[in-house]
Amino acid sequence: MDENLQIERLKQGDKNALYFLYDKYSGALYGVVLRMCREQGLAEDLLQEIFLTIWEKIDQYDPAKGKFYTWAYRIARNKTLNALRKSDPLIQTDDLGVYKNVREEEDLQDYEMLNGMVRKLEAHHQKVIELIYFKGYTHREAHKLMDVPLGTFKSYVRQAIKQLRDHYPLAIALFLICIEVIENG
Repeated sequence: MDENLQIERLKQGDKNALYFLYDKYSGALYGVVLRMCREQGLAEDLLQEIFLTIWEKIDQYDPAKGKFYTWAYRIARNKTLNALRKSDPLIQTDDLGVYKNVREEEDLQDYEMLNGMVRKLEAHHQKVIELIYFKGYTHREAHKLMDVPLGTFKSYVRQAIKQLRDHYPLAIALFLICIEVIENG
């Protein structure tokens, strides 16, 4: 179905149009939010808030100013940043005991190992991974930032993922592949 038609239907209050846009963009937006907040429960809650905001503010979307995804991405980014600011309590509520959660420690080690592997890539491969996976840019936005043709940019992404896949544990490689599929359909 035509996205512009769905946006017009959404502006008229058609919930099915919202469902269409949710199906089309929720995976990519969820990926952006999760990378920013690194907390699955919060990311899921924020995704619902994002689409509620899209429903409530769709009249503010102007296709002449940019693509729908870019507009929705900005809503997602702002909601996530606001939530992260709010979640920084002034009063200590966490248990700062001697024993750490083993799972949290493993997650930190996985992230540090992934970050270390990314740093071993060539500079242009590091940049594509940073733009796509850590900053949440689409391929079309990121190739312009790097000032390379879209095809070249996509080639860099494939090469970087292949290098990570060859040198990084299977579980993380599968995670990267899933994100790649979600973002590119």
